[in-house]
Amino acid sequence: AYGELVQIDGSEHRWFEDRGPPCSLLVFVDDATGRLMQLRFVRSESAFTYFEALALYLEHHGAPVAFYSDKHSVFRVAKKDARGGQGMTQFGRALSELNIEILCANSSQAKGRVERMNRTLQDRLVKELRLAGIDDMEAGNRFLPGFIEHYNARFAIVPARPDDLHRPLNLAPDRLRDVLCKREQRYVGSQLTFSFERQRIMLEETEVTRGLAGRYVETYAYADGRLDVRWKGHSLPYQMFDKDQRVTHAAITENKRLGDVLAYIKERQEQQTQPAVKTNSEKNGYKPRGRKPGKRTDFMNDPVVIARREQALSRLDAAE
Repeated sequence: AYGELVQIDGSEHRWFEDRGPPCSLLVFVDDATGRLMQLRFVRSESAFTYFEALALYLEHHGAPVAFYSDKHSVFRVAKKDARGGQGMTQFGRALSELNIEILCANSSQAKGRVERMNRTLQDRLVKELRLAGIDDMEAGNRFLPGFIEHYNARFAIVPARPDDLHRPLNLAPDRLRDVLCKREQRYVGSQLTFSFERQRIMLEETEVTRGLAGRYVETYAYADGRLDVRWKGHSLPYQMFDKDQRVTHAAITENKRLGDVLAYIKERQEQQTQPAVKTNSEKNGYKPRGRKPGKRTDFMNDPVVIARREQALSRLDAAE
C-alpha cells in the first residue's frame, strides 16, 4: 500500500556536470507505487541533511509506516557496544519519537527500487538540469518539485491495495524542531563545565545550575548552529570557549562524508592567508619587555667606550 514502505538513499554524483561542484541527492521512493516522494540536493549525507529532507516529507505527505535504507551510519550504529544512544543513531531516535520504523537492507540489491531510481535520475535528471541551465543546489532544489510531479504523472503505478497508510503528524513546529535535531547527554563537572564537540561549555551559576555538578544535562544541537542546554526541559544559560575548530589530524572519515569534510577544510584554508605557525615563546605567552635590567652588554654604542677608542686611534696616529 501507498505509504507502507518508503525506500531512502543518497546518491553522490556530478548532478550539474561541469557547471557546478558534485553533491548528493537524497531520494525518497514509495515501494508500492514507485512514486518519487522527496528529492533534495545536499552537500553530503548527514543526520542534519536527512532531518531537513524528512521535515519536508512529513509536511507534504505525513508519516509513513516505515523507511527502508542501507547501513549508512546515519541510520545504523555499527558497533553494538557503542556508548550512549541506546543503540540508536540520531536519525533513528527521531524516527522512534515520530513512531516511524527504520529497516536496514542487508545488500544494495535488497533496496533495488531506490538503487534503480538513482541510476534513472543520474541519466534523466542530469539532462533536465542541463536544459534548464541550473548549476547549483539552491536553484536545483527549486526545480525539483516540478520534476517530481511530471515524473510521477508518467511513471507511477497503481498499488496492490488502494489504502494510503500515511498518518497525519499532529506536532507543533517547536516540538518537531526539538525532535529533528542532535540530542546528547553530557556530564557536568564540579566547575559546572562539560565538553561538546571539542568545545568547552561553562554553565552560568544560578539557583538551578548550582546543584547540577555531577549530573547529566541534555544538549540540543540544531542545523543552523544553535546549541540549547537543558535540564528537565528548562533551558540553561552558558558560555562557550574554544570556538575555533578544525578537522582532527588523521581523523577516521567515512567515505560518504568525505566530500563534506574536504569542503569544510577548503573553506578553513581559504580563510587563512598564511599558516598560523607560532614559535615556542608565542605559545608560552612570552612578550618582550625591552632592555633587561642588570649589567649592559651592548658596549659598542657606549659613549665611554667610543671616546676611549678614539683616544687610542689618536695615539696610534701620533706614534706613526
